[in-house]
Order: sequence, then structure tokens, then C-alpha cells
Amino acid sequence: MTDAVPPSDAKTAAPQGPVGPGFRIVAQYVKDLSFENPKAPDSLRVEGKPAIDMGVEMNAQGRPDGLFEVDLRLTIKATTDAMTVFNVELLYGGLFALQGVAEQDIEPLLLIECPRYLFPFAREIITRATSDGGFYPPFMLDPIDFAGIYVARQQSIARGPAETGQA
Repeated sequence: MTDAVPPSDAKTAAPQGPVGPGFRIVAQYVKDLSFENPKAPDSLRVEGKPAIDMGVEMNAQGRPDGLFEVDLRLTIKATTDAMTVFNVELLYGGLFALQGVAEQDIEPLLLIECPRYLFPFAREIITRATSDGGFYPPFMLDPIDFAGIYVARQQSIARGPAETGQA
């Protein structure tokens, strides 16, 4: 006779110990997308590389349910001396749950790490929009230094409106 021994749950059980700070992506979504190709089909046969003007904005806000909504706004305008080649605006959002994050670390987490996780998906949407707009090769965003943008924003706030020329 053999005794049946139940399999050990040691391999499948979650480790029992303190869980460190972190966040979880609950959802991500396109809030707004605009693609304009105002001079098509002429804009599809531009010689050389157009000038690119790009803007990046990150915003975050808490919600009553304890989650945080983070928005990543990317605007790209491609122009030549003769015309606007294309204009893309994307507002890509994510819903994040934070766990064990110290109060002083919440803002940097929301404005650096969360956009860093959203960026590859936003990049793919912009690449696909330009490809679907008839551009080959499609426009591919370079990686963005979200920490650098955050630090520059904090320095601008610290200087105050008197030093930045704002009234």
C-alpha cells in the first residue's frame, strides 16, 4: 500500500514576507488621437527629412477610488519649408494602483515611472498612425527621458514666476 502525499505548495505559494513599494497597471487607453495629413498626397513624396517639432506632457491625478490616473500627451508636427507634412496628437492614459509608496515618492513615481511604462504603447500608436497615413518609413519616436523632464519641471517651479519671465 502506498500513501498518497499531496504535492507541496511551497513552489506555488507566494513568498511570505514584507512586500515593498510598487505599483500595478490597472488599465491603459487612448483618450484622444488626432492625425492630420493636410497636403496628401503631395506630402507623401517629400524629398529629405522634414523638421520635427515634438511636445511631451505628463499629468497625474488621484481618484476617489484610491487609484491614480496618469496622462501622457505627445504632439508631433512634421514640416518642410513648403508645407505641413503631418500632425499627430495623442493623449494616452493609464490607471495605476500604488502600494506601499512613501508620500514623497508618489509624485516622481507617477510622473516618471508610470509614463515610462505607457510610452512603448503610445509610441506604437503614433507609428501605426503615420504608417496608416501613408508615410514610409513611419515615424518612430526616440525614447524619452521622463526623469529629465520631471527634474526640469521641478527646477522651473522652484525658480518661480519672477525668474522664468512669467507674470
